[in-house]
Amino acid sequence: MAFRWGRTPAPTLADCDGSIYDPFPQMATASNIEYGEARRVRREARRRQVRRRRLAAFGVLAALSVAAVLGLVQLVTGAGAAGTVSLTPVRSAAVVSPFRAPLPEEIRGVHVTGPLMTLTGKLDSFLAMKKDGLNTIELDVKDETGNVAFVKGAPALALRDHAARRYYDPAEVVRKVHKAGVYLIGRVVSFEDPITSVAHPELAIHRSDGSLWRTNGGLGWLNPYSRAVWKYDVDVAVAAAKAGFDEIQFDYVRFPSDGDLSVIRYPGRHTQPMGETVAAFLRYAVGRLHPLGVRVSADVFGLSATHDLGIGQYPGQVGEVVDAIYPMVYPSHYRPGEYNLPNPNAAPGATVSHSLRDFRVKLAGGRATLVPWLQDFSLGRSYTAADVAAQIAAARRYNSGGFMLWNAGGIYTPQELHGSSAPPPLPVLPTPQL
Repeated sequence: MAFRWGRTPAPTLADCDGSIYDPFPQMATASNIEYGEARRVRREARRRQVRRRRLAAFGVLAALSVAAVLGLVQLVTGAGAAGTVSLTPVRSAAVVSPFRAPLPEEIRGVHVTGPLMTLTGKLDSFLAMKKDGLNTIELDVKDETGNVAFVKGAPALALRDHAARRYYDPAEVVRKVHKAGVYLIGRVVSFEDPITSVAHPELAIHRSDGSLWRTNGGLGWLNPYSRAVWKYDVDVAVAAAKAGFDEIQFDYVRFPSDGDLSVIRYPGRHTQPMGETVAAFLRYAVGRLHPLGVRVSADVFGLSATHDLGIGQYPGQVGEVVDAIYPMVYPSHYRPGEYNLPNPNAAPGATVSHSLRDFRVKLAGGRATLVPWLQDFSLGRSYTAADVAAQIAAARRYNSGGFMLWNAGGIYTPQELHGSSAPPPLPVLPTPQL
């Protein structure tokens, strides 16, 4: 028989505790050695396989990380294939306004002349009206007399003609008004200019005999067709804009309405219709002022939305160009019978309502904000706080962007400058059933 390693049978003894003691421990056979070696080889192979898988997984993760970084760089920088979408960080989802100052939710303002600014403490007295609701001041930059209200920054033409006055320092006024949290509008009278028209007849309106044409009040006018006149007026506006005014409002932006109109002669070629000329001037102004961050607006007659007044003021055309239109809806300026009212001056609320209704029609679909000038002065009869309040109520009824009060003497009715009525209370909602 073949010999093999094995165990020699032997008796077993029990310990005192009953456990079995084998005096001949188990000895390895050839088959056991082969089996153990095979298990060791398999374990080593599995270890190598796990290591390879781990290295492969790490390589994939590393490749994905690199690809992600490169892809992000391409997306942000726009590198790579044409048409790649650029994902740059969005700083804000809010619409960024091109203007330097926000427009008040409801404009509530007054007009202030240049000469009034020479009175000590006068500006402070207007700013004190903020407690009554005032949030806007319109200040003369160039007025009906042709005077420019400041010297520093004034155009060279105004300085040479001695039209520049020292009514105020524009930078100091801007600082004080803005510190008070008030919106500042600069008024620029465009074409009525008795100073420049006399100093530069080539820029003025003439009579048929070649002499200077004047209004019934003896005031000369600049030629609305003249591009040199456009430049001068907008140069004045630019000076105010650079000083920090929030808005430039052009007044007398029209052709003459009083005086002997039949003898008027406009120097040079002027085949362009009046209405297109006014709109073209305002478009030129917008082109120079918007880049400076200021709004551009225009004053128009209160009846310009109701009748063709023959002065080139067409609200529909103007409203397509400027940011806001300010109609002068002073009830004392309407003739008896207008809007079927026997005396418009005796019904200020109704007069303003009728006028603004017509403006709403003319401005429908346009971009311009409607802000009426309201009468806070007595003409034809004594005006009271109730008359001012009736006009303000009409302005709000037609969802205007606010209102401005006019009084050439700067004497206003501050108690009517309060904010609009409180919004309606929220509806009472039923308690949800849980």
